[in-house]
Amino acid sequence: MKLLVLFFLFLNISALAQDYERVDAIISMYPNTFENPEKLSKFIARDFASEEDKVRAIYTWIIQNISYEPDEYKQFDYTFTNYRERNEKDEKLRGKIIQRTLQKGVAVCEGYAMLFEKLCEQQGIKNYLVRGDIKSNFPDIGRPFKRVHIWNVATIDGRPYLFDATWGAGKYNGKFIKEPSYFYYKTPPEIFIKTHYPDMYEDAFSDGILSREQFSEQPLIIEKNLLPKDIEFPTKGLLFENEYFDKILFSIKNTNPKKISYSYGTEMIFIEEIEREANRIKFNVPLIIGAKTLLVYFDGKPALGYKIN
Repeated sequence: MKLLVLFFLFLNISALAQDYERVDAIISMYPNTFENPEKLSKFIARDFASEEDKVRAIYTWIIQNISYEPDEYKQFDYTFTNYRERNEKDEKLRGKIIQRTLQKGVAVCEGYAMLFEKLCEQQGIKNYLVRGDIKSNFPDIGRPFKRVHIWNVATIDGRPYLFDATWGAGKYNGKFIKEPSYFYYKTPPEIFIKTHYPDMYEDAFSDGILSREQFSEQPLIIEKNLLPKDIEFPTKGLLFENEYFDKILFSIKNTNPKKISYSYGTEMIFIEEIEREANRIKFNVPLIIGAKTLLVYFDGKPALGYKIN
């Protein structure tokens, strides 16, 4: 009966203009857990033909069904005595992580990325894992490079794209908040590099050069369409009190929010005077001595984050 329903669902939505809608609707009919990746892969191979649809199906199933759970870090022993043992344990560990992710519906970034990688492999889609650093919170500003995250590159119709199913599934703030999103599906490199810095820079697929130090020094760029090159001042995320008198000047290109406000960790305060040019906004934020963080909002939503020393 379920297969019959799925068949009619496919017929009814095949005429939709967006192929993604068809893929997402079919995936919503899939089981929430699988015994192994082969069983999920058979479903995908049965229902989808193109590389684009298959990758969309893989990403969609993962973000819809896998929850982030930091306790998963404790589930596996990853010690080794030599490189041969490490390589053997790598493959065994990868299989265990993938199976547990599918069966339990919980994972950390390794589970999300390794499952994505395995399913792409089984569909004949070229892909690989990328390890690197991320920038998501105030403590990330100014710290040394760390390999703390893992994501994916997959090639669709001969072109490589960036994916992060972990961040696409939702967010974690003491507990997992499920918010499936496609923002980290085929994310443009110039946007991805704001928050993800790969161990090997060629995996950023960026036209420009951004060093690890420059990535570390950048402010938190939270506004989705805002790029590092758009921030004329302050360009660095760590602000020093002794460099300012009583206010901090901001100059930002290629954005024009109706309202701008700021917060030093307490109440949100609106900025009354905003200088607007054709392609630029300028405004001042009063400096509060002793504050540790500064968050700037565009139209009520967080846009930029800074640390203060």
